[in-house]
Amino acid sequence: MLSIRNATVADCALMRTMIRELAEFEHEIESVSITEEMLVRDGFGPDPKFRALIAEWDGQPAAFALFFGRYSTWAGPALHLEDLFVRDAFRGKGIGTALLVAIARVTVDEGCYGLHWEVLDWNTPAIDLYKALGGEFRKGWLPVRITGDALQRLAEKAQ
Repeated sequence: MLSIRNATVADCALMRTMIRELAEFEHEIESVSITEEMLVRDGFGPDPKFRALIAEWDGQPAAFALFFGRYSTWAGPALHLEDLFVRDAFRGKGIGTALLVAIARVTVDEGCYGLHWEVLDWNTPAIDLYKALGGEFRKGWLPVRITGDALQRLAEKAQ
């Protein structure tokens, strides 16, 4: 039986474990630097930066989703789904779809115009699911990020 609940501070160790499992699945484990303490501070401190859901199957932790607010100057508030991960033993049971449904409900209930996320181009099962659910893939738009030394150099230009 599936149950989905809001994550609590007591889930931070579990969330870190599943984040690492997701990174292994995505062949990016060396990129993970998040700690349990960071999750506690950033999700459950005085100024939360994210929210998360935990999915359990027959009482066993099966999946998680982590999301946060974003804002479009064209359309207003939206949510951004940073991670949705279903553990291997629990795949094929509809848990990922159920998490997306739960986050869609939050999105609508909070008056947001949409829900955004990214998917790796080789993850065809996820891509197929997102297409089947009505997800749009925006042609002509490329995700951009700046981190590490490049971020530091850019920030130093403000001095």
